Amino acid sequence: MDSMSEFEGRVALITGGARGQGRSHAVALAERGADIVLCDRCADSPVVPYPLATEADLEETAAAVRATGRRCLTAKLDTADRPAMDELVAQAHAEFGRIDIAVANAGVSVAAPIQAMTEAQWAEAIGSNLTGVFNTVGAVAPGMVARGYGRIVTISSMLGRAGNTNMAAYSASKWGVIGLTKSAALDLAPHGVTVNAIAPGNISTPMIHNDFLYGLMRPDLEHPGADDVAPIFQSLHAQPVPWLEPAEITRVVLFFAAEASAHISGTVLPVDAGNAGRVTG
Repeated sequence: MDSMSEFEGRVALITGGARGQGRSHAVALAERGADIVLCDRCADSPVVPYPLATEADLEETAAAVRATGRRCLTAKLDTADRPAMDELVAQAHAEFGRIDIAVANAGVSVAAPIQAMTEAQWAEAIGSNLTGVFNTVGAVAPGMVARGYGRIVTISSMLGRAGNTNMAAYSASKWGVIGLTKSAALDLAPHGVTVNAIAPGNISTPMIHNDFLYGLMRPDLEHPGADDVAPIFQSLHAQPVPWLEPAEITRVVLFFAAEASAHISGTVLPVDAGNAGRVTG
């Protein structure tokens, strides 16, 4: 099969699809033949210290999908809202017939030392990054089981395998994604459904490129820029690069989503510029 028609006839759901990694995954799957279901919160959070995606961002991704000739269904919702996720999956089934591929990509970064972290910050990180993944997997799994086919990809983090300062909530949520992924893989193994996680390093999206995080990393400077924080980001990797592009994560999404990956499940694949060499497992 031509790689550019590899997903012809498939339907893929991508959460957090308005920009960044989600947009990259959606367009790549559409270019290879899949119809796309996109959702995003499209609203800021009072405890997330950088602007989140907008409805205009979501429509821009949808337009890029449709430019490939594929169909695109969009929804503005919070993945932490299970009824909303169930409704989106039902709508996708009604319009497209099924969901074959699900990428649980939506997530936020909340940074604070544990001694100062608020309940609201903790709840946001766990709700968006872990409960949202559970809701996504839980919403799509019954239909996949009924059809005997499915590819689910979750997005963890290199901080799902190691801790760091100011990142207790984020790390806990991403660590939880790995446990959820492995357990879901076992539950779904008899049904032709695979579940795998990707653990990215620093990915060049607004989650890391924002004034708050720059200021947290370089409090000695009044208005630090990307060049000022690049050495710190680089230190979090082993290879001498500060950040990676979303397309590097998309390559692994396509790999896990492929029909040929039928017997790869319950795994965690790090894409973190070698930081995996520093942790066990």
